[in-house]
Amino acid sequence: MLEGWEWIIIGVVAIVVIMWGPAKIPQFARALGQAKGEFNKASKEFNNAATTDAPAQPAASTAAPVATAPAIKTKDEMLLETAQKLGIPTEGKTREQLSEEISVKVKILGAE
Repeated sequence: MLEGWEWIIIGVVAIVVIMWGPAKIPQFARALGQAKGEFNKASKEFNNAATTDAPAQPAASTAAPVATAPAIKTKDEMLLETAQKLGIPTEGKTREQLSEEISVKVKILGAE
């Protein structure tokens, strides 16, 4: 005999089929599968990037000079640079104030 949880699951499935119709269920399942695949792909890339060690430095000092990668900018530096590119004055403002002004300016520019 069916117990309480089984009836609840059957009821939920019946409600879903009634609400969205049988044609929408495969589309929904496909979208969930694609989302899961994207999540797994991003997780794998993140784990690979996190576990990959930095390349070994040459031991000999006679090696040709290697071009250095551009310096990684901090969040504050990127925030200041973005504000300056948008023409927002940055003197004496907190991060939160700059973030708010940047978002307002972007919304204004997006509406134009």
